[in-house]
Amino acid sequence: MSRARAVFISFGLAHLYLSTLFCTATRPIRSQVTKFSHHLLSLSNQPYSPLLINTYQRVFFCSKPYSVVELILGHDWCTELENELENSNREWTYGTVIYILRSLDKDPQKASDFFFWVCERTGFRPNFLVYKLILRILAHKESMKRFWIVLMKMKIGGIYIDKETYFEILLQLKRKNLVSDVAALTQVYNSMIQENITDGVVKKVVNVILGSKWGSGVERQLEELKVVFSDCIVTMVLREITKYPSKAARFFHWVNQRPGYKHNSVTYNAFAWTLCGLDENKGFWRVIEEMKGTGHEMDINTYRKISRQLQKHKMMEDAVKLYEYAMDGPYKPSVQDCCCLLRSISVSYNPDLNLVFRVFSKVECTGYTIPKTVYDWIHRSLTSAGRFDKAEKIVNIMRNAGYEPDNITYSQVVFGLCKARRLEEASKMLVKMEESGCSPDVKTWTVLIRGYCVAGEIDEALDFLLKMMEKNLNVDADLLNVLINGFLGQRKIEAAYNFLIEMINKLGLRPLQETYRKLTEKLLEVRKLEEALDLLQLMMKQEYQPWPDPFSHYISKFGTVEDATEFLKALTLKEYPSPSAYAHVFRSFLREGRHSEANDLLNKCPHHIRQDYEICRLFSSKHKNAASF
Repeated sequence: MSRARAVFISFGLAHLYLSTLFCTATRPIRSQVTKFSHHLLSLSNQPYSPLLINTYQRVFFCSKPYSVVELILGHDWCTELENELENSNREWTYGTVIYILRSLDKDPQKASDFFFWVCERTGFRPNFLVYKLILRILAHKESMKRFWIVLMKMKIGGIYIDKETYFEILLQLKRKNLVSDVAALTQVYNSMIQENITDGVVKKVVNVILGSKWGSGVERQLEELKVVFSDCIVTMVLREITKYPSKAARFFHWVNQRPGYKHNSVTYNAFAWTLCGLDENKGFWRVIEEMKGTGHEMDINTYRKISRQLQKHKMMEDAVKLYEYAMDGPYKPSVQDCCCLLRSISVSYNPDLNLVFRVFSKVECTGYTIPKTVYDWIHRSLTSAGRFDKAEKIVNIMRNAGYEPDNITYSQVVFGLCKARRLEEASKMLVKMEESGCSPDVKTWTVLIRGYCVAGEIDEALDFLLKMMEKNLNVDADLLNVLINGFLGQRKIEAAYNFLIEMINKLGLRPLQETYRKLTEKLLEVRKLEEALDLLQLMMKQEYQPWPDPFSHYISKFGTVEDATEFLKALTLKEYPSPSAYAHVFRSFLREGRHSEANDLLNKCPHHIRQDYEICRLFSSKHKNAASF
């Protein structure tokens, strides 16, 4: 019996399986509520403080009942917990279920317990997005039995996996070496493709939309398709036309006027994601307001996708505005989401401190326990912006919250001082650290040494390296990369090479691949082929993949047949490199019109290389024209 069939049969036993799961109840855990003091008021340059929070908001949060997530995380799953959930009289909407599952994604057991409970006991009907999420959560060795139960439940309900989800889960299973599950998933997916008529409907709708400029003709063709639109079909269509936001908008509003169909939270969220591109920013915020006005909320998945997109494109003002919007809704971003946003702001060259305080204001007023990472990113923003006086105030507030300054805290001050070219003060900060009982680690020293390297003070950087080593701290690959970049920034290429070789030979370091590649390029720029070949062999001995491209380019323009031979020898730890490696060098010579060198190299090749089919093709009469390469 095939694995897929066996799993399918097991679906009939799902209820029996679930009924055997027993657990004991524990007391719910109250979430700690950190009250951030009004001291931050003095940190803002604005005439008003975005961190001012009224007493009503604080009291309201403290008096709220436990959230569903807190309730589930605070108990083992059991009958008592189910009864408490049922008695909560909550509305189990699509957005609520998505939010809870996302909050439980690190605990597949509890996520599946909640999923089966909400489906069987409340009448909640999961759509394809909910199914996609729970399948991703369950795609682990320990929870594969439940994964197959959910997948078959999904299939029986006439809902199918899309190609994107299939490949994501397939890759996840392959990484965990779940070979039989990979084969079974492929079998089930292929059967779904044959049964799924939705894909065909979506393709027809998309072809009509993209086939012509939107107008009455397109609308007439869509009507002639006689499609019964659902949130699944509309969402899939929107995803296929994401690159055409204006057409997506016309379709979105047209379909809402069809008899028997009205948009819901699922389609509004899909449409918001469609319009979050750079060219549709105003349209995006109009949709957000429209969604809010119709009583629908942005789910946590959509928030995270859009926020990442905005941060990726450095649209920090919009990212913060979106964060504020989400924090005012029922599906609040997590503290980790807050940290990611603060990080994106702080790593910019000139952080916008007003945006930092706006973000913090929102996370503080929810009453979340504020972890040290949040303080760290605020501190990073202030030190990067050169606001060391206010950074010191943050450190004091951190202390009051129970967090003592550590290497991260001091390293950020060192970084800011180095960025401001206040190098002497930065070096004294390490002394201050030691006096306070916090010994600088390698990362702190690396920040300081990078500052001197960026300033072109490579000799001083090396002095600090020696001081660091005297304190019995080991040089790592990141610090080595910083120093090599310092040498290269001063065009001291040969010195960089000698330093790297010495660090490898004496300390046994394994440089980053990035370090090898950058130094190799610089050596070839100054015609140091022999040294570059040494680095190539070192890379391979340290189990990095060979990197032939810069060598082939250099040899084809400036090298000799002997150079090509040495390169090919260095390209492998075996007796001979592969025929494809030889072919790559031959193509480079022929592309540069150096046919005689290519022929001379061919004559020096071993017999099996000269007889290789691909290489014979290269040297056949019809391929001797360099333009064909």
